[in-house]
Amino acid sequence: MKHQDSRINHYAVPRAGAARESLREKGQFWTPDWIAEAMVEYALSGGSDHLFDPAVGPGAFFRAAKAFSSEHHRQIQLQGMDIDPSVFAQSHQLGLSAEDFTNVRIADFVLDPPVRKLQAIVANPPYIRHHRLSQDTKDRLKALGAATLGQPLDGRAGLHVYFLLQALRILKHGGRLAFIMPADTCEGVFAKPLWKWITRNFRLEAVITFDPHASPFPQVDTNPLIFMIRNVEPAENFLWAHCRDAFSDDLKRWVRSGFQHPNQNTLAVTQRSVAEAISTGLSRPPASLDDKAPLLGEFAKVLRGVATGANDFFFLTLEQVLSLEIPTGFFSTAIGRTRDVPANEITSELIRSLQAKGRPTFLLYLNDISPDEFPPSLVKYLKSGEALGLPQKPLISQRTPWYHMEQRTPPPILFAYLGRRNVRFIRNYARVIPLTSFLCIYPHDDSDDGIHRLWQVLNHKETIANLPLVGKSYGSGAVKVEPRALERLPLPPHIVDCAGLSCRQQRLF
Repeated sequence: MKHQDSRINHYAVPRAGAARESLREKGQFWTPDWIAEAMVEYALSGGSDHLFDPAVGPGAFFRAAKAFSSEHHRQIQLQGMDIDPSVFAQSHQLGLSAEDFTNVRIADFVLDPPVRKLQAIVANPPYIRHHRLSQDTKDRLKALGAATLGQPLDGRAGLHVYFLLQALRILKHGGRLAFIMPADTCEGVFAKPLWKWITRNFRLEAVITFDPHASPFPQVDTNPLIFMIRNVEPAENFLWAHCRDAFSDDLKRWVRSGFQHPNQNTLAVTQRSVAEAISTGLSRPPASLDDKAPLLGEFAKVLRGVATGANDFFFLTLEQVLSLEIPTGFFSTAIGRTRDVPANEITSELIRSLQAKGRPTFLLYLNDISPDEFPPSLVKYLKSGEALGLPQKPLISQRTPWYHMEQRTPPPILFAYLGRRNVRFIRNYARVIPLTSFLCIYPHDDSDDGIHRLWQVLNHKETIANLPLVGKSYGSGAVKVEPRALERLPLPPHIVDCAGLSCRQQRLF
């Protein structure tokens, strides 16, 4: 099958920089034919004579609709919207002409949607996360969420979530919608109220997930899912499919058959309860763990690492410290990035090797020191920070005085919270303070033996395998886990028992 890519859309003005950063600003990632054709197959299988794409771009779904029209001998009217007409210039690469875009309106779909209801909607909306949106846009999206759900969504919902909401609002009764979205749509803090509203008002028919090697967007930091939703009476169950192979027609054939008889070699399909899936997370396999399994939070407290607000100023190399002539007593030893820790331990030898390589390990830490004790070299350095406008930066402006750092006791165990191939828990023998690439784990039993036993349990392969149950999934198998979510990490009971932690749990609680 041919593999001609198309795209998502854009919403933000690109900054200068690498092409990858520009894509992140615009939210542009291309949709391959084998995905677009399966989604169009679903949207048009209800009998609609039109197809609407709210984020047209060069027209991947238009191309797929023309293929559908040819295969099924049905005339399909192409309709859509986009905020940026310049992307249409790429449509000729998809074999489309200007005539195919006759019914495309240049406007903001989320804030200026079509007035009439539509029967077939398909989209790969712009994947723009909340921190890339202006405050005015955030306020307007918040109002849209409140008007739709009866309550505003958490501010961390990205623009793609509001594309889905708006599309559902204009979906005609009996109509079908197929959206490809990042996994954070079902894993964010806003996910449960969002999907409870959707499944109370619409029928979730199918969710399609992908093996990392079968991802529609290889080399992109997103874990995509396809949602197929119909505006009819809700159902208690839906089909959850896991696609094992890319560039296969099997996905389209399964959709065309009415979700009958999937090729089990390329597509594993499970019927799931909507209630269970919302609780577990639509991007995750059905929950199979004992709901009485002990959780990490029963054995430890989790905090994120230190956010300096300006690493270039507060987090320095040995060479910088020496050149500034600031005594090392005004610094704490710290670690900044996960790749600086190649193994599962942080030792004094590792810190010395990082310093020899010119890696920063000195965190300016003045919290317990009176300004009267500051040497002239330190006073001069702080004044240089003021000249740079650091006290006015958002995070730093919340501290008094501005150069004080968040307080963290060196945690016995660290967790590299955004990992790909080497997710692990790290023993902090050197008692360093971690920055935000790590989470801090403070065992309730802080004896050497208690720390060691918990560390062994956490690094067991069965524990690591549970991380996707509480984390947010990204491209190439990456998992991001926030502090409160990590405290909900289930620990395999037999592993806990073998480590001798079960009786400790009873004593501590």
